[in-house]
Amino acid sequence: MHNNKNLTLSAPLSGPIIKLALVPDAVFSSGMMGDGIGIDPLNDCLYAPCDGVVVHVAKTAHALTIRAENGAELLLHVGLDTFDLQGEGFQLLVENGARVSNGQPLLRFNPDQIAQRCKSLISLLVLTNGEHFELHPPQHDTALAGEALLHIVARTSAAPVGGSGSTSQQAQGSVRITHHGGLHARPAALVRQTALGFKSLVRLHIGANSAPCDSIVRLLALGICEQDEVQVSCAGEDADAALQAVLAVLGKAQSAPAPARPALAPTPIRPLNPPGQLNGVCAAPGLASGPLFYLSGVQLPPDLGNHVPEQQLLALNTALDQVRAEIRLTLSAAREQHNCDEETIFATHLDLLEDSALLQASHVAIAQGHDAAHAWSDAIEQQCTILKSLGNTLLAERSNDLHDLQQRVLRALLGESGHCQLPPGAIVAAHELTPSDLLMLSAQNVAGLCMAAGGATSHVAILARGKGLPCLVALGPDVLCLPAGQEVILDADNARLELTPTTERVEQVRQTILAQQQRFARQQLHAREPAMTCDGQHIEIAANVASSHEAASAHANGADGVGLLRTEFLFVDRTTAPNEKEQIAAYQGVLNAMGDKPVIIRTIDVGGDKQLDYLPLPVEANPVLGLRGIRLAQLHPQVLDQQLRALLQVSPMQRCRILLPMITEVDELLHIRRRLDALRVEMGLSQRPELGVMIEVPAAALMAEQLAEHADFLSIGTNDLSQYTLAMDRDHAGLAARVDALHPALLRLIAHTCAGAAKHQRWVGVCGALASDPLATPVLIGLGVRELSVSPLQIGEIKARVRQLDAGMCQTLSQTLLNMSNAASVREACRQYWPLCD
Repeated sequence: MHNNKNLTLSAPLSGPIIKLALVPDAVFSSGMMGDGIGIDPLNDCLYAPCDGVVVHVAKTAHALTIRAENGAELLLHVGLDTFDLQGEGFQLLVENGARVSNGQPLLRFNPDQIAQRCKSLISLLVLTNGEHFELHPPQHDTALAGEALLHIVARTSAAPVGGSGSTSQQAQGSVRITHHGGLHARPAALVRQTALGFKSLVRLHIGANSAPCDSIVRLLALGICEQDEVQVSCAGEDADAALQAVLAVLGKAQSAPAPARPALAPTPIRPLNPPGQLNGVCAAPGLASGPLFYLSGVQLPPDLGNHVPEQQLLALNTALDQVRAEIRLTLSAAREQHNCDEETIFATHLDLLEDSALLQASHVAIAQGHDAAHAWSDAIEQQCTILKSLGNTLLAERSNDLHDLQQRVLRALLGESGHCQLPPGAIVAAHELTPSDLLMLSAQNVAGLCMAAGGATSHVAILARGKGLPCLVALGPDVLCLPAGQEVILDADNARLELTPTTERVEQVRQTILAQQQRFARQQLHAREPAMTCDGQHIEIAANVASSHEAASAHANGADGVGLLRTEFLFVDRTTAPNEKEQIAAYQGVLNAMGDKPVIIRTIDVGGDKQLDYLPLPVEANPVLGLRGIRLAQLHPQVLDQQLRALLQVSPMQRCRILLPMITEVDELLHIRRRLDALRVEMGLSQRPELGVMIEVPAAALMAEQLAEHADFLSIGTNDLSQYTLAMDRDHAGLAARVDALHPALLRLIAHTCAGAAKHQRWVGVCGALASDPLATPVLIGLGVRELSVSPLQIGEIKARVRQLDAGMCQTLSQTLLNMSNAASVREACRQYWPLCD
């Protein structure tokens, strides 16, 4: 029965009552799903604990959720790990959407089968929307089906959930997750942001588990993987609109069967440590030497209890406001510097500070008399335990972001600055550094980072690579037992920390680093001069960039132009597509940053491993071979049309060149060229930019002569061309090292491309990673490449390399490489023919 917003629940089962904290399942015992109880059933039928509506039924029939008439949502879950039974031993007696009465039979189950094949027969009754209701525990130790068991009381500060009875709209739908890597932090933040734009309560359901969409950590704890099918339920006055918006963010459901979920990449295994050395995993390459210093986290004083809740709640809110302000300053700086990685990471941190699960857990602990620091710290640790228990490496690494917020808020609560003074050139060791730690350390000019834990795909690793800081992770606990101040060598390229280097070894490393710095300085002195071979062949050295900020850096470093502007930076990590005005401003900004130099702008290249949250693509068994690059234009022509219109409005147009990705045949090129000309006429323009084709699939390389007849230039993307030619995924842990663009098969395709282009007097460039490899420079020149597009900091190095070469000799020797048996033999021959020198 219910009285206004209060409700008395009857027992759904008979048997001993188990406190939720003692249930042998981390997801339930931690309270992640909500407050509740366990019952060790003595009967074989589950009954409705109140009047209400069935809002979700697990496909495997072992669990269902009822929404009571007062809005409380109750998860009833029979047994633990019973999802694995796939419905065996369960008989549903109600359907999704059915209205049920208190005491009505819901499902029958086979207790013996569950007890023999699953972890436990203990069954759960959980209040999943505790942000609106409190659950008062039972006063006895045994439940009797149909008898009064629990009381639910509405929280006085809670807003009504979805109305009651017939006045509340309800909407449900299913969706297959198309986000690369599943529902990790960024897409979870997008789901939360979308759901908060509506008045309705929005929840995600997978199997027997569900979570409200106002909590990032609860969504992460569902462990939703790419291509999982989830259900979305909405209740409230705008339920239909909320449902459609959330479905659009997650990716619309597909009728085609989903392929098998790919196995998680294995966690890197650390080799045995030889004497005087610790082996780890390279998170950011480089070489450094220096004294070892430790960075430790906040040490909490004991919690004496009996605190005044109002005072502690005020302290927590003040600390949260301080950290929010700090993060907003970081975000502002990241935007000014066009640092997309930093902006994305810390925008998610800002969302996490508003997370209802963290705030609710902290508030409950404070209400029980704990101080704010322990309440916040425990709430974070609880969520991290859940993420690490899911068996998903990516989600486990994202717990590092929660630890970052844990430390920042604790410092604000305890009045600690979080800044430590380290000598320049220090090697910093820690159990696990956070993104905030990294920004602080990089500002102090430390030489390198090493961690006992951590992962190579963590946000810290991403930031370290962007800052050029050598970084080792997964070194193990031994790294925390070394004497502070000890001289060490961090050789991230070889994934090792040398603990007892000799004086000679330290000097050798210092000389190596010094030689690298001096060589770079010499190269920079001539970086703005043309790159001319000894026999007078000019080679254009351009830069790969992704923003006007990077273009300005390229121009300052002597780039002859932009060889590849990746326009994806405008389209990803946002909930809506950039409009035409925004695109014009971005492209014009790059042209302005490059002075009088030409700029090649590649049209949007998404699909495969790059997804747009607002433009979900169909689920594909092999997305790298599916709708990506120019193929997206065939599915969504309005996206490319808008981009082409924007490109036609940059000035001066003569310095703008358009590059089309993933072209495989001449008809695709002709179609885009006709479309570009039609838009030009429609806009009253007399000319259009040059139009080029990206050669990144073998078909395009083999059709180079035919493509060059209709294109103004060709640009080879060696990254994709390598994996498509060798049939090896360049992200595959076991194969990545074998994906070498100096393989003779790749060189033959490059030679064929250059020969085909020459028949129509078209020039050929290379914008893939091979262009940045100094060992490959003479080979590419010898095969006929006339433009190399590299990272901005390598411009001086590659120009210096060109000046050492004789183009005629390169042509002669490169032909001999085409007949070699493998990439290793090509590389060895290159070292002999064209040794690298200062």
